[in-house]
Amino acid sequence: MPTIVLYGLAAAAEIAGCFAFFAWWRLGQSALWLIPGLGLLIAFALLLALVDSPAAGRTYAAYGGIYIAASLVWLWLAEGFRPDRFDLAGAAICLMGAAIIIAAPR
Repeated sequence: MPTIVLYGLAAAAEIAGCFAFFAWWRLGQSALWLIPGLGLLIAFALLLALVDSPAAGRTYAAYGGIYIAASLVWLWLAEGFRPDRFDLAGAAICLMGAAIIIAAPR
């Protein structure tokens, strides 16, 4: 599976899993939200472990940029808050950094 797909799936799983905990803790949702939250966080870790890289730290560093951009998509689609120009500029910078890490010849 291509790296960018793994990163995208990992980001979706991590954000949704963390949001399940946020919904329980901060929004007063049922503790049953923790069950899919834990499953999603496990899926996140497994997906990130599938990235073909000899160094976990480099994998996590590149993932960070993808995570930031995906979090802003979540902010907009799931929470109904539209990212502002500063959010978008910051995400663009992070994605450029992630692209450099991912695409660098090694």
